[in-house]
Amino acid sequence: MTSDTRPYEVLTMGRVGVDLYPHDTGVGLEDVESFGKYLGGSATNVAVAAARHGRRTALVTRVGDDPFGRFVHRALRGFGVDDRFVTSAPDLPTPVTFCEIFPPDDFPLYFYGRRPAPDLMLRAGELDHGPVRDAIREADVFWVTGTGLSVEPSRAATLAALELRGRRGITIFDLDYRPMFWASREEAHHAYAAALPHVSVAVGNLDECETAVGEREPDAAAKALRAAGVDLAVVKQGPAGVRGDNVDGCVSVPPFSVDVVNGLGAGDAFGGALCHGLLAGWALERVLRFANVAGAVVASRLACADAMPTTAEVEALT
Repeated sequence: MTSDTRPYEVLTMGRVGVDLYPHDTGVGLEDVESFGKYLGGSATNVAVAAARHGRRTALVTRVGDDPFGRFVHRALRGFGVDDRFVTSAPDLPTPVTFCEIFPPDDFPLYFYGRRPAPDLMLRAGELDHGPVRDAIREADVFWVTGTGLSVEPSRAATLAALELRGRRGITIFDLDYRPMFWASREEAHHAYAAALPHVSVAVGNLDECETAVGEREPDAAAKALRAAGVDLAVVKQGPAGVRGDNVDGCVSVPPFSVDVVNGLGAGDAFGGALCHGLLAGWALERVLRFANVAGAVVASRLACADAMPTTAEVEALT
């Protein structure tokens, strides 16, 4: 916990857990003999990524009152992320996620302890008073995810936080569509439609854009996101790179090539770097190139949070 009373530069809200990633690659979990334990969860990884770029960051979420929950608190502090808004859900376990690693592009995930997860038990009333309310309103960047909209009470809490935010500063919606957390794509579409008018930036891949606005073609998806009210639409196109659309037009940048070890976490590294570049006031093309390289660096490493690069590491490759 920090004694710094200035507003956070980056405040994220959403998924947290513990990742158990195999040291053996190219085999199923039934054949894995050892694992590494790491901090994980999309919103958590973004907070860590932004902290690695020197940004004052904090996370709003919940964990279980258990050893893994204590690990989350300790790991966040170690990464320089303020954990004061990470509260306890004593009757629920901190989620654990396993993955299989089949480079370059197959990384199945297996979620345990997410029915329901503590982070999905955030309630709107918890956010509308005291320091957490002020943090949401005053942060330079506020980041929410689609997973936070997947079930109640987290859905109502996420929308309440966005309404409380009132489009102040930079408000980013990571579309983050994970079908296993939703009853249907249609349900997700309606929830996303409720969130989009409250945000200034939307970030997603083509499948996530289709969920949000019904468009999969990059140009149409970007235009639909802009029409929904966002100032900047960031559309990830896989091997075709990434596209950013704002009032000044469209910028496209190619992918940065690496030997992939584990693609999980690359999007979160991109997100933390995106926050850093937007806060720095860089031109959009520079922001996207920087974020692309940050994501590629993490894809070349095993872990997620632990793998997030520093600014110097990214700049050495750009």
